[in-house]
Amino acid sequence: MASRPFIRFAVLIFPGFPLMAFSAVIEPLRAANTISGARLYEWIIVGPDEATVTASSGIDVTPHHAAARAPTADYIVVCSGGDADRLIASKPLSWIRRNLRLGAHLGSVADGAFYLARAGLLDDYTCTLHWQSQPAFLEAFPHVRLAREIFVIDRTRFTSAGGIGALDMMIELIGTHHGRELARQVAEWFVHDRIKATADRERLQLRLRTGIRDDLVLKAVAEMEKTPDRADDVSAIAGRLGVSLGQLERLFKAEFGIGPAEHYRRLKMERARDLLGHSKMSVREVGLACGYASFSSFVRAYKAVFGATPGRARKS
Repeated sequence: MASRPFIRFAVLIFPGFPLMAFSAVIEPLRAANTISGARLYEWIIVGPDEATVTASSGIDVTPHHAAARAPTADYIVVCSGGDADRLIASKPLSWIRRNLRLGAHLGSVADGAFYLARAGLLDDYTCTLHWQSQPAFLEAFPHVRLAREIFVIDRTRFTSAGGIGALDMMIELIGTHHGRELARQVAEWFVHDRIKATADRERLQLRLRTGIRDDLVLKAVAEMEKTPDRADDVSAIAGRLGVSLGQLERLFKAEFGIGPAEHYRRLKMERARDLLGHSKMSVREVGLACGYASFSSFVRAYKAVFGATPGRARKS
């Protein structure tokens, strides 16, 4: 990589990219420059071709460069939309591989990890992506280590689940480049109280996503989400948490209006719906992946939650 007095980030955007994650990559770099009074970072926007790229919100962004003619960068961030599991674009990959040979670091926000994993660029690395896409990612890339965290930095790869996770990840990178004090100041610039511990980040992510108020219910749901592929019963989860099944029943009904067993079933069915929509697994394989050894039991459970059979959902 050519010697530069600043670090250049290139954000590769694809149609349907989330603006929040996109901004969370660039704005901390701008803040770091402003706070330090120095040009620590430069950023460029790269598109798959010359055309404008429309974000998920409908806002059009004009890239500085098409991938085929983009300059080199020290860090490349892939920012893609909800169809990343089906995204295929060869020209940007040639540009990415050329940069990697020169020593670039490579990362993604939101669902961009799909694009990188399909190209083999996450092999032997740990990564993360948006929580809704994790079931399909696990099935598609069982050899890639997936961490259920807001962001992961593993040597020359860095990935986040998007949104606030991207902001935390960028602040972490800034701290690595220029020290913890500047990272703290950037966090304060955005009135952001950073969650440093991995366990704290995971709990925050789950609490923000679900709105769960009770800490014990939060822990139980976290246990459920760790085992969506097992025929685990609620009593086993209660035992691991050291509480009675009756206590868990009361807390879940106060929080959700339903018991823990019904909530667990709904979580499994949401996983099934994600797999039906974003994987090539057969309906029977999806049922097995959600802890149902009996195909008929899986079909009944799915229909009870969504009002249609999984086979009909796959066709729609």
